[in-house]
Amino acid sequence: MGRYAVRRSLTIIPVLLGVSVLVFSFIHLIPGDPALTMLGERATPEKVEEVRRHLGLDRPIPEQYLIYLGKIVRGDLGISIVRGDPVLTDLLRRFPATVELATAAIFLALLFGIPIGIVSAVWRNSLVDSFSRVWALAGVSMPIFWLGLMLAWFFGVQLRWLPTGFRLDTGTAFEPWTNFVILDAALQGNWAVLRDALRHLILPAVALATIPLAVIARMTRASMLEVLSQEYIRTAEAKGLPQAAVILRHALRNALLPVLTVVGLQVGHLLAGAILTETIFSWPGIGLWVYESIESRDYAIVQGASLFIAVIFVVVNLVTDVLYAAIDPRIKYD
Repeated sequence: MGRYAVRRSLTIIPVLLGVSVLVFSFIHLIPGDPALTMLGERATPEKVEEVRRHLGLDRPIPEQYLIYLGKIVRGDLGISIVRGDPVLTDLLRRFPATVELATAAIFLALLFGIPIGIVSAVWRNSLVDSFSRVWALAGVSMPIFWLGLMLAWFFGVQLRWLPTGFRLDTGTAFEPWTNFVILDAALQGNWAVLRDALRHLILPAVALATIPLAVIARMTRASMLEVLSQEYIRTAEAKGLPQAAVILRHALRNALLPVLTVVGLQVGHLLAGAILTETIFSWPGIGLWVYESIESRDYAIVQGASLFIAVIFVVVNLVTDVLYAAIDPRIKYD
């Protein structure tokens, strides 16, 4: 397994090179001059030309790409055209917010999705199964922006139970150590901030978890139905094993491979930043950051964030592949 993990890790290099070429090419096809965007009303032909030379935009495209690639290798994702801050600094500051939101969302999706899929498969064609399938279909089909707005309107505006935006109440005096607000509040023993952070997390996490939850439930049901029809399941039942042991020990473990694939894809999507959810709830993560950068044509941020998102997907897929053998010992890697 170790050799397989190393070989799979090496495949990341050509993938990321291809991504860097595509991202660099597409960004330069977007209408608009970043020099004009950066200068705004102060733009004069002389100043525009000076900024273009400073940014290297006056050089040939292949040379610009090689310079860009060299900076990436050194860990330099560039400087924000609009804000003037290093892209990597902004990325590291905002990524913890996305991780907190994605972790809460995938936790909710797994906590409810897998049990719903198991129950639906065990009691196939029952009222519970029908309700679960209808609910899962609704969850997949429901527009996330509509659900987010309805949750904010009902629980935040009408009932006033939960806050509808940001990570903490405005004016909260709290200095995080790592920008993981929940973790930092717990480590510092600041329980008031911890409760406040959890209250702010509930609505965006529920909105973001809806689609992954429905997808995981449907995949778990389909995979469990296939496994429950196998001969070894009937043999285990004939031996008199308790139904719980048959379902959880024999059926579920063998049904988890396709579910793990779906979970890996969902984790990649969530860690890449949920633009709609973060925008609706003013959540200061990667999704909102990328959305604002696209609007302002901040090429450096869009390039850096796109490459970072690609790395996330590649790493998540690698971890998912390696976990296959841990779940199913029948899998061998040559």
